[in-house]
Amino acid sequence: METQTIKLQATDSQDTERITGKEAIIRCLLAEGVDTLYGYPGGAIMPVYDELYKYQDKINHILTRHEQGATHAAQGYARVSGKVGVAIATSGPGATNLITGIADAQIDSTPMVCITGQVASNLLGSDAFQETDIIGISTPVTKWNFQVTKASEIPEVLAKAFYIARSGRPGPVLIDITKDAQFAELDFKYKKCTAIRSYKPVPKLNLSDVEAAAALINDAKKPFIVWGQGVILGKAEAEFKAVVEKSGIPAAWTILGVSAIPTEHPLNVGMVGMHGNYAPNMLTNECDVLIAIGMRFDDRVTGDLNTYAKQAKVIHFEIDPAEVNKNVNAELAVLGDSKESLAALLPLLDKKEHTDWHQRFKDLYQIEYDKIISEDIHPTKEGLTMGEVLEGINTVSKGDAVIVSDVGQHQMIACRYAKFNLSKSNITSGGLGTMGFALPAAIGAQMGAPNRPVVAIIGDGGYQMTIQELGTIFQTKVPVKIVVLNNEFLGMVRQWQQLFFDRRYASTEMVNPDFVAIAKGYFIDAQKVTKREDLAGAIETMLASEGPYFLEVRVEKEDNVFPMIPSGASVSDIRLE
Repeated sequence: METQTIKLQATDSQDTERITGKEAIIRCLLAEGVDTLYGYPGGAIMPVYDELYKYQDKINHILTRHEQGATHAAQGYARVSGKVGVAIATSGPGATNLITGIADAQIDSTPMVCITGQVASNLLGSDAFQETDIIGISTPVTKWNFQVTKASEIPEVLAKAFYIARSGRPGPVLIDITKDAQFAELDFKYKKCTAIRSYKPVPKLNLSDVEAAAALINDAKKPFIVWGQGVILGKAEAEFKAVVEKSGIPAAWTILGVSAIPTEHPLNVGMVGMHGNYAPNMLTNECDVLIAIGMRFDDRVTGDLNTYAKQAKVIHFEIDPAEVNKNVNAELAVLGDSKESLAALLPLLDKKEHTDWHQRFKDLYQIEYDKIISEDIHPTKEGLTMGEVLEGINTVSKGDAVIVSDVGQHQMIACRYAKFNLSKSNITSGGLGTMGFALPAAIGAQMGAPNRPVVAIIGDGGYQMTIQELGTIFQTKVPVKIVVLNNEFLGMVRQWQQLFFDRRYASTEMVNPDFVAIAKGYFIDAQKVTKREDLAGAIETMLASEGPYFLEVRVEKEDNVFPMIPSGASVSDIRLE
């Protein structure tokens, strides 16, 4: 892509100015509207940090405690704000520490630009101190990457980076800049990139495909919608809601799609996938038309592809042609931006209610409620459950909080039981499943949505992977609320060991430190709850706190998350126990 023609849009100033590469980098960020970035300094990026020092009134640099934390914070910021997240690091280990967050952003389609320093260009390939081939390392997990060796390349390359990161199906871009390019001078003029030859981020909408989709939907007796994050990324929430309400079709979500319409919407029938709701999983294999909108049919949603929705005609609304027919063959694909596609579809749909079909969902929901949900959120057992903690947060937050979850049992519980009124409210690591994601991502989410409560739901295992970011919270005073659901196990792995490995709990039991003492060591208000009668008051205290707050809740050690589709099984084989 680096050899292709770039179309640039001039900014207000047409005059060039002689400045250094390091200043050009900051000027480029400002021109792209960047006001917050996350990073960690080091030798090869030190010139840029020296320049950042002069721009403290314009760009808020957040010093994370680890470069991985910088990428996750940038992800959280991007996911909540809809802007491009920015992370910055030095060469060598600083750059390689970004890779997990970059890979996470790539698979979850998060717009992010990462800038890394590099050794001087005359040292490239010499195994110099802290030299690493970050371009080679990051190529499989970036939407685009580029190594800058000349100061004159900086404006054009960074303009291209932001355009690629945010356009079409978003994703992470990495720009590696040698130290001599940061010091050298150039004639600076910044122009935003608006197009790249042969790169077509949004396919042109074919209206005949939309008409064909409408005909299939209007003729369906048991239509079913599964939507994903593409609705949110396309800013298509209003159009999607209108389509659902006019068509009367039951709609279920993937974990990254949740919150596009309110959780309590009467046509929202819950979550699909391995730990999703009983009704939408079971009825996937009963619907006659399956309408997939902005989702990619990953294995956690489909289970066994040989048995997935074989009776249904599949309509796939998708922006990325590479996702069509990759896992599930579509009867019809509607390529394009979700906002444009759904707006074109809406007037072609018949007004319907599908009363009998909806009753099937209600009947199966009642089975799940009686068997699982009631005990999860209103338990009769002595020990606390993860579900009742989420229900307590719902009671106080009224569904207006941003919930940031890590990876594991608590993640599935958070996705299943958190209530959402507003879009961009569920921030979690979907495709990569990155433990350690939540704490730094919550920092970024709070900065991206400063007027909303942000609650991080974390397990005791994942929490300790990035626990050092408490230092970032202490230094910035960002008022995130942290809830650690402590069952003294790597809970999801332990659940699989119980169900499929005859309870051989190999290396999953945790001997944990005093989490409250650690939080207080960072001067963060904290408390621990072990009894049900103390839970509601603790949650109220936490959410009423003006600053950051840490709450540890000791939950049942061997609780499992159900329903569950065993790995590789059919969605119809979903287990309630």
